Amino acid sequence: MTDTSIASGAFPPATAADWRVLVEKTLKDAPFESLQRTTLEGLPIAPLYEAGREGPKFAPRPHDAERPWDLRAAVAYPDPARARADLLTDLEGGAASGLVCIDPTGAGGVAVGSAADLARVLDGVMLELAPVALDAGFLGPKAADWLATVAKGSPNALLSFHMDPLGAFAQAGESPGPIESHLVSAATVGSRLAESYPKAGLFLASGRVIHEAGGGEAGELAFMLASALAYAKALVRAGLTMDQAFAGIHLGLSADADYFASIAKIRAARVLWAQLTKACGATAPARIEARSSRRMLATQDPWTNMLRLTSAGFGAAVGGADAVVLGAFTDAIGLPTAFARRQSRNTQLVLMEEAHLGRVADPAAGSGYIEALTDEMARAAWTQFQAIEAQGGAVAALASGHVAAQVAATCAAREAAGPLKIVGVTAFPPTEDAPVEVERPSPVSADAPSPRLPGPDGRCPPLAPIRIAAPYEAAR
Repeated sequence: MTDTSIASGAFPPATAADWRVLVEKTLKDAPFESLQRTTLEGLPIAPLYEAGREGPKFAPRPHDAERPWDLRAAVAYPDPARARADLLTDLEGGAASGLVCIDPTGAGGVAVGSAADLARVLDGVMLELAPVALDAGFLGPKAADWLATVAKGSPNALLSFHMDPLGAFAQAGESPGPIESHLVSAATVGSRLAESYPKAGLFLASGRVIHEAGGGEAGELAFMLASALAYAKALVRAGLTMDQAFAGIHLGLSADADYFASIAKIRAARVLWAQLTKACGATAPARIEARSSRRMLATQDPWTNMLRLTSAGFGAAVGGADAVVLGAFTDAIGLPTAFARRQSRNTQLVLMEEAHLGRVADPAAGSGYIEALTDEMARAAWTQFQAIEAQGGAVAALASGHVAAQVAATCAAREAAGPLKIVGVTAFPPTEDAPVEVERPSPVSADAPSPRLPGPDGRCPPLAPIRIAAPYEAAR
């Protein structure tokens, strides 16, 4: 193909070199390199890429073609009876599993404080057919025992106890008693429950706390990996083999409106997991739960959140998440109504059953951009993971402020990059208010055992959640 044919538009450019010639003609005096960009963590983004040459990085997910991933619905309504109704409606409406967010105070989840309370929430749920996951913070070990009690007689239930004391510690900035003791307690409970529920997920090694605090993709992956290693070591000390320990750990990541970044990040997680398990002499598949980002949501013109959630769901599905939790478009304002919950379910159902995103293993394989971004994220995350381990592991890196400093650096880079274009906020703001309905529940709480353990409290710089649109909304 000649330069003349490219310039005339007689034929489409065939290679990146051909495209470069065309782009340079369009740029005139500006150099081609002026189109080079970087992520907030400094990872390069080139203007053009050759086609990727690698094959799929993961095998087809263990689901049928019609339900390629686990559509997981979260319930957080304070009243257990209403939470039960929400969960049953979700399962009848297309969800495959449920995520029960537990908070005995009722402020941030279902007011559950005992096995009996949890049984009320799960009454009517067939645990052999509809797996249940938990999100209980420092109450994780106790909540895991409650779920095990409710599931008694269903040893093959695909439960996800999702204990994650490191994530709770990182967000709160403190632990009720030594954080090391919480690791030991969770591992002891996990080791015991693994005997009765061999298919259960014991820990959730999640990097989402990094994302929600404003951190970057590599930092999120690195903290996820460091948490996984800390949990594996704790489980081995509690009596499990290395293979059993890693098999009991699920990975948690965020998915946001930048679906290219979400796709690359989830693909990179599988690469990193394979590297970590190989280094530890273990064999276990990566099982990834992706939850939609809360930091991307806006309170101004909240209807636009539907676009963000759809992009997040697309990125999670194409990236290869095994379970996807999409929030509601009203989450930044209040608890979702039945309409908002249905909207969340249907978004995934359309992506699954009409867009057929799960019919191809690793659909992004072969994309030069995504392949390159996957590799760059994986390499950067491994370097940051090694830095965390050099500090003494996840606990030490949190306590020293190392992790918080990485997050702060990314937030500073975002601020230095200038104003962001946020649809409905800084771009195309609404000309008139279009309010949405949210639930306003009455206060409710439950008596619960204290998660406090003997010894001095653990301390670290807290990684408080942010909303990126908040400063712009406040200025308006």
